Amino acid sequence: MRKKNIIFIITSIILILFLLSISFGTQLKKSSEKTNINTLSKKEIQEGWKLLFDGKTLNGWQLSKPGTWGVEDGAIARVSKGSYIWTENKYGNFILDLEYKVSPNCNSGIFFRVGDLKDPVQTGFEMQVIDPWGSPDQKTKKNSCGSLYDIIGPSSDMSKPVGEWNNAVVTCKDNIISVSLNSVKVLEIDLDKYTTPNMNIDGTKNKFNTALKDFPRTGYIGFQDHGFPVWYRSVKIKNL
Repeated sequence: MRKKNIIFIITSIILILFLLSISFGTQLKKSSEKTNINTLSKKEIQEGWKLLFDGKTLNGWQLSKPGTWGVEDGAIARVSKGSYIWTENKYGNFILDLEYKVSPNCNSGIFFRVGDLKDPVQTGFEMQVIDPWGSPDQKTKKNSCGSLYDIIGPSSDMSKPVGEWNNAVVTCKDNIISVSLNSVKVLEIDLDKYTTPNMNIDGTKNKFNTALKDFPRTGYIGFQDHGFPVWYRSVKIKNL
C-alpha cells in the first residue's frame, strides 16, 4: 500500500512538472512574440530592412484627412472615418512585409507604387485586405483577400479569421509583382503583359483607364479606410 502511494506521489509530481513546463513554454513564446513586434533583428538590419512604423507614432506617414488614423496597442489603426494614410517617401523596387488584422466585415487595402495621392486608384496597385469569412462569396476572386484588386485573384484563400494577425508580403521588382499571404505565395503578375486599358490578360475587364504596363513603377505605400476598423503593425521594407 505504501509503495502504491509513493508511485502515485511521484507520478503526480511528474505530471505537475510537465504541465508547468508547457505553461512556461507558452508564456515564453508569447513574450518572445511581443518583443518581436515593430522591431528588426540584427540579421534583418544587416540585410537592409527598415521599419516604416516605429510602433508608437505616425512619424514618416501622412494622412489624407487629419485625425483619421492613429496608433493603438502598437499598431497603425483606423480611428475615425477618413480615407488613406501614406508613407512620406516613395518606393519602387522593394519587399514590403507587414502584419494586419481586420474587424468583422472589414474592407481595407494595402496600396503601393501610387504615383498620385489625389488619384490612388488609377495610379497605383492595391492588395485587397478584407474579411472573407464575413463575405465567403468573395474568396479567390479579383476582389478577395490577397488579390491585386480588380486584376487577379489569389490562388488560394490563406487569410485568417477576424481578430487574428495575418502576414502579408508584397514584392515589386520592375515589371513583376508578387503577393504572399501567411507564408504562401498566392499570386504573381508580369505588368508588361497588361498592354490594354481596362483589360486583364485573361480577357476580363478592369477599372484602370491606363494599361498596367504604363503604371508608375515608383510611388507611395498606404493603407485604405473603407469604413471599418483595421490594424497594421510590424511594417518593414527592403529596397531591391
